[in-house]
Amino acid sequence: MFDKILIANRGEIACRVMKTAKKMGIKTVAVYSEADKHALHVAMADEAVHIGPPQANQSYIVIDKIMQAVKDTGAQAVHPGYGFLSENPRFADALEAAGVAFVGPPKGAIEAMGDKITSKKIAQEAGVNTVPGYMGLIEDADEAVKISGEIGYPVMIKASAGGGGKGMRIAWNDQEAREGFQSSKNEAASSFGDDRIFIEKFVTQPRHIEIQVLCDAHGNGLWLNERECSIQRRNQKVVEEAPSPFLDPETRKAMGEQAVALAKAVGYTSAGTVEFIVDGEKNFYFLEMNTRLQVEHPVTELITGIDLVEQMIRIANGEPLSITQDDVGINGWAIENRLYAEDPYRGFLPSIGRLTRYRPPAEGALGEGIVRNDTGVFEGGEISMYYDPMIAKLCTWAPTREAAIEVMRNALDSFEVEGIGHNLPFVAAVMDHERFITGNITTAFIAEEYPDGFQGVTLSDDKLRDIAAASAAMNRVAEIRRARISGTLDNHERKVGTEWTVTLQGASYDMTLAADRQGATVTFSDGASLRVEGDWTPGQTLAHMTVDGKPLVLKVGKISGGFRIRSRGADLKVHVRTPRQAELARLMPEKLPPDTSKMLLCPMPGLIVSMNVAEGDEVQEGQALCTVEAMKMENILRAERRGVVAKINAGPGDSLAVDDVIMEFE
Repeated sequence: MFDKILIANRGEIACRVMKTAKKMGIKTVAVYSEADKHALHVAMADEAVHIGPPQANQSYIVIDKIMQAVKDTGAQAVHPGYGFLSENPRFADALEAAGVAFVGPPKGAIEAMGDKITSKKIAQEAGVNTVPGYMGLIEDADEAVKISGEIGYPVMIKASAGGGGKGMRIAWNDQEAREGFQSSKNEAASSFGDDRIFIEKFVTQPRHIEIQVLCDAHGNGLWLNERECSIQRRNQKVVEEAPSPFLDPETRKAMGEQAVALAKAVGYTSAGTVEFIVDGEKNFYFLEMNTRLQVEHPVTELITGIDLVEQMIRIANGEPLSITQDDVGINGWAIENRLYAEDPYRGFLPSIGRLTRYRPPAEGALGEGIVRNDTGVFEGGEISMYYDPMIAKLCTWAPTREAAIEVMRNALDSFEVEGIGHNLPFVAAVMDHERFITGNITTAFIAEEYPDGFQGVTLSDDKLRDIAAASAAMNRVAEIRRARISGTLDNHERKVGTEWTVTLQGASYDMTLAADRQGATVTFSDGASLRVEGDWTPGQTLAHMTVDGKPLVLKVGKISGGFRIRSRGADLKVHVRTPRQAELARLMPEKLPPDTSKMLLCPMPGLIVSMNVAEGDEVQEGQALCTVEAMKMENILRAERRGVVAKINAGPGDSLAVDDVIMEFE
């Protein structure tokens, strides 16, 4: 077995690989850019090598720098993680030439599966179901229209070298096929330097379901069930689960066998994933093969008990698989939510900055399930603008899907992240969405259910009552503390009342509290009552309560006259008042937000790349005003209406925070 492995990656996946390597008694080497010198993966490694500036194209994806780090540290193998150099055949070739093991597949398999046209042809020859389409070179838009008509609309126009949704268009008629072909071709050329385009049938009611495979160098191959990855935003997976709530055993077996057949057809070794698109009738078609470890691999590990990273290392060491297909079962259900530094209330724009608070739920048992959190950050650390915005992958396991969802809900409610915008409220909302709960999902789920973006969560009356009762009970605890303090100072005892009015999310509840040593019974004005128990004390930012025996986890912040409560994706201002205070509060005028209609505000922390207008310019609706860069993405800010630029407050090279005023209009 190897003595030392270099992990050619960063963040949570580097930390994940290190955990298994350490468990196997293998020393680890980290590589890091200037931006990552204090990163968690650097602290975890036995050795760390600085490889350059923050930009990935000057550090993490420079093959010569990684090879020098391998040479300097004497590492015998390299695990590439995912992204960066993980599917770069030149990197695999360089390692082979240096006599260093690549913890991944052979160069030929990477090349064959890296091209969408080539991979589809190989899949067809291996007997794998493929989407009807045209794989040859398409000369011009006229030919694209002709081919689209022969396949039958709707069709998907895709870049052969594409990825991440770039160079991809859906056409429902001849005009859209003509326009989509040219747009895809242009985008593919600028993004990949390869403008080859192919066209295939667009599958309706599509689900994205993938099969995990393991193959060794001794001719053994097996499949480790499937992962449902249909909940995506802009072709980026957000929620994954294993197994799929849609597949039956027969379809699962057929998909697994075809996935292994494809892997063997290209001489694949290591862990890999064959992705399929599945329609509403359980017809499945090959999409692509990812020749690396997938982001969502933990859910497979949770239902099979197989450590995929360990298997990859052993395969790279030349060992045969020690498990057979009969050893692979499905134990329970697992769900993964990807936590991103993206603000869902601002169109999921990237959010960078310091994690002033980062407290994930404890890993291990939670209720009848298990919590796992794969992360690469820590409290006090910074989310950089240079890399992928993923913070963590929160996973839960339980014996059933329903139980795994409930464990996930409580884990999400227990996850404290402050200092940056993040998508915790959004994924919490998905966990409570009826379509997700029933498993009635497709790749269009987010676009269909949140067409105008995420505006927060409106809780049901039952849930609001639970939170109102818990807030009243917590307020009583805080009032008792205040009464004791003021009583000590004033030499008299101040009584805490039993009648309160709680307002939240536009609702108001009058209630009476009857407290005892274990908790409080809260009786509403309509006669309904709830039993509240918990050990929350003032100042704690997390409250683990029970309401009528059901767990309720609340993130708690103090505001004037009450609390800021966050739970199940909702962000609530909860006011707890005496009846007299509530009466007076109803007479207070509503405070209006400031008028920013004549200002261009920066929607995210970022760097101004270019300014397209000057003071005094007249601008039209939709006109580009400036470009702001954050997390490798350039965002063009456009005029919302016609106007004249009165003042410009920032220029190219300036770093801005959220809501900084970039320019003002007359």
